[in-house]
Amino acid sequence: MESKEKTENKERILGKAKDLFMQYGIRSITMDEIAGQLGISKKTIYQFFTDKDEMVEAVVMEEITENEAGCRQFQVDAENAVHEIFLAMENVQEMMKTMNPQLMYDLEKHHPGAFRRLKQYKYQFLFTMIRENLDRGMKERIYRKDLNPDITCRHRIESVFMAFNQEAFPPNKYPMYQTCQELALLFLHSICNAEGKKLIEKYSNDRQKNTQHEFKMV
Repeated sequence: MESKEKTENKERILGKAKDLFMQYGIRSITMDEIAGQLGISKKTIYQFFTDKDEMVEAVVMEEITENEAGCRQFQVDAENAVHEIFLAMENVQEMMKTMNPQLMYDLEKHHPGAFRRLKQYKYQFLFTMIRENLDRGMKERIYRKDLNPDITCRHRIESVFMAFNQEAFPPNKYPMYQTCQELALLFLHSICNAEGKKLIEKYSNDRQKNTQHEFKMV
């Protein structure tokens, strides 16, 4: 087993790597840069990771683990299925506010192993979560009864990641966090019945009030 000190050092390296990847993309960040930011030697990093590819995969797996825990917590905290999607949407929005649009392209192009892990997360865990949300919403009678669950789940998964398509949504014109919100609302309106749409309006108004309150506090 790793000692507490080694574990802490590894987590510190991963944390800094994640911050830099999120801000600048993956390809532009070198192991030298990560070492320099941490004030350690590159040799120290190689005690934990054989190369950058392994580090990227570790960052992705850590992010996936955190997101999975968050999604399960949203299920518990949500008042209903629509509220669950709003909670998830807010979480994704916050993450995308500091995320470089190039990150997903770098992952797919230069780190196929880590990208495969992400695809597994999309089509296994996320698919399951969305399907459970659909079942919940239909039981609560706030989603349409005529939905095709399989197609609806796949549509939602693709729409979540559509915000990374820089050709369709140039980030200088469409910030990712705003694109993410609009796509989530479009999805919700497409699956909700009249009662569900009332909840969309309620939670949208609540978010707007909270945003205005936060703005006044600044």
